[in-house]
Amino acid sequence: MDGPGFTVSLVAGGVAGVSVDLILFPLDTIKTRLQSPQGFNKAGGFRGIYAGVPSAAIGSFPNAAAFFITYEYVKWFLHADSSSYLMPVKHMLAASAGEVGIQGLYRGYKSTVLREIPFSLVQFPLWESLKGLWSWRQDRVVDSWQSAACGAFAGGFAAAVTTPLDVAKTRIMLAKAGSSTASGNVLAALHGVWRTQGLSGLFAGVFPRMAAISLGGFIFLGAYDQTRSLLLELGRESP
Repeated sequence: MDGPGFTVSLVAGGVAGVSVDLILFPLDTIKTRLQSPQGFNKAGGFRGIYAGVPSAAIGSFPNAAAFFITYEYVKWFLHADSSSYLMPVKHMLAASAGEVGIQGLYRGYKSTVLREIPFSLVQFPLWESLKGLWSWRQDRVVDSWQSAACGAFAGGFAAAVTTPLDVAKTRIMLAKAGSSTASGNVLAALHGVWRTQGLSGLFAGVFPRMAAISLGGFIFLGAYDQTRSLLLELGRESP
């Protein structure tokens, strides 16, 4: 079963997950506080934005590893010789399977899935398509830095269009226990934000989110491709 390099994908995914969390955790904390119904300053402002970084990095290795081994397995299972017009569908299915497979059981689970699946439905087909186009234009497979640049663009675009779902997830996670928002109803959370804050509320934190996820896409997908290529090369050189 390891013919397509599943073990390599597992290790490379874990390395990529740790790398991006170590660098971007503070930006995600700022984004979450911007989306807090309490307001940025009352939610903590810039205080303690590095708190929790070690535990997040430790937890990100198995999560990212599980995502990428699922992603690569589903792509392999659906066969690499798919028609070109079906390739985005294959990447959507693979990314969705990876996201569903790694979500934990906690308050906000439903909203996290509803946020991450649409995000992945946009990000990964766009990332793969951009890599394919770049490879075609230069008549060779993209380098890791080029893959990272494609990941940055795909991540930023996906982050922008899914910001309302991210706002809903944040509101659900921060809601007081027993409140209607805490029940996990995403549509109700979105309606509440729209009623009280309008369009600006639905896209609260969009620019920090785009900045963080664009940089995250560059690091995450670039580190994954670089680590995977390095491990595959080492595997070919070993006796």
